[in-house]
Amino acid sequence: MINEEKEMLERFQQYVDGENKVEPKDWMPEAYRKTLIRQISQHAHSEVVGMLPEANWITRAPSLRRKITLLAKVQDEAGHGLYLYSAVETLGVKREKTIEDLLSGKAKYSSIFNYPTLTWADIGAIGWLVDGAAIANQVMLCRTSYGPYARAMVRICKEESFHQRQGYEIMMTLAFGTPEQKAMAQDALNRWWWPSLMMFGPSDDNSPNSALSMKWKIKRKSNDELRQEFIDKTVPQAEYLGLTIPDPHLKWNEERGHYDFGPIEWEEFYNVISGNGPCNKQRLDARRKAHEEGRWVREAAAAFARKRAMEMQEA
Repeated sequence: MINEEKEMLERFQQYVDGENKVEPKDWMPEAYRKTLIRQISQHAHSEVVGMLPEANWITRAPSLRRKITLLAKVQDEAGHGLYLYSAVETLGVKREKTIEDLLSGKAKYSSIFNYPTLTWADIGAIGWLVDGAAIANQVMLCRTSYGPYARAMVRICKEESFHQRQGYEIMMTLAFGTPEQKAMAQDALNRWWWPSLMMFGPSDDNSPNSALSMKWKIKRKSNDELRQEFIDKTVPQAEYLGLTIPDPHLKWNEERGHYDFGPIEWEEFYNVISGNGPCNKQRLDARRKAHEEGRWVREAAAAFARKRAMEMQEA
């Protein structure tokens, strides 16, 4: 039995090494399945919870154009959550179970969404920095070894690219506006820069899941590689805006061909994901309230489905 399992693991590894996609009915190691369930469900939760800090500004957007584009973005994020919940269901876990884990506090979501949006410039910073970091993470997931996840990510990345441009355009308007507007943009950059770098997760030496995820091609690049790519792309964008990255250690390293940057306060990161961030309680309370208020819709939809099934059988 041990030899048979070893042979199956070897065949599975050869399969993913050959750049083949694993599909729901294919054999897969249980650890592979559990890793995907954790990652995809947390990704779905992040998309849904991520609507909250931006939805806070829909009624206060400075123009009708800004309101419409923000509404469209929040709607996109809801759609991303649906794609991902559907993808995780192909692994044999019920959507309801993953949502229960979120509402109970058992499941995690991206730490970045536990920070408040204090000004309109924060909406620009989220689009530019947070969605920019998300794109860096997610583009590689278009080539992840699990088929349903990879296919969902293709559409998600296209929409996230639009969100990132939208955010940068907001920051550009502010940075090239009045001194007060530029100060607002700089303040938002100061507050969102370091949490955005934390989005990539700790160095792989301190990440318990990275080794297997890389081996099975669930992820294609290390956390540190992705973080460096994000910094290298974002610093010139900040310079164009005339804004200053809040890192006194930031400088171009000619020998490495990359920017050097200062130490990240990982204590803050772990404190936030442990539930002690500025908005952790507020975010979960909002999701629980929405889930409860939407119960009648789910019950009505289930009743309609049962009724239709009965009608089909009688016909």
